[in-house]
Amino acid sequence: MDITIDRIMQNFDVLADWEDRYRYIIELGRKLPPLEAEYKNEANRVQGCVSNVWLITDVRDGDPPVIEFRADSDAQIVKGLVAILLALYSCKTAREILTADIRSIFVKLDLANHLSINRANGFAAMVKRIHELAFATAG
Repeated sequence: MDITIDRIMQNFDVLADWEDRYRYIIELGRKLPPLEAEYKNEANRVQGCVSNVWLITDVRDGDPPVIEFRADSDAQIVKGLVAILLALYSCKTAREILTADIRSIFVKLDLANHLSINRANGFAAMVKRIHELAFATAG
């Protein structure tokens, strides 16, 4: 998926109606490349999500290394939320990941007012797992 978080925020600004925004979130999820079945296991499952979410990392050599995230979910809206997080965090250094301001993006996208408690908790669980993986990579 080749979309930036800035582009996602611009598209959200154009879509004033939340029904359209939900459709857009689902569309983002559909554009995610599928995660191979071998990675859909308990070790890669994000704890704290009601839906199944699997998250894996590929670390690219460099100074500092760059972390690429790949993920999938069995729920359409959650998969779209995963796509938003990957647009923000994937292909960044651990430092960039750990200092990215997800709270301001969450507010700008107005997700707090439009996600169920379970989805918001799952979103937070995904961010926590991404941060844990980035921290571990930073060593």
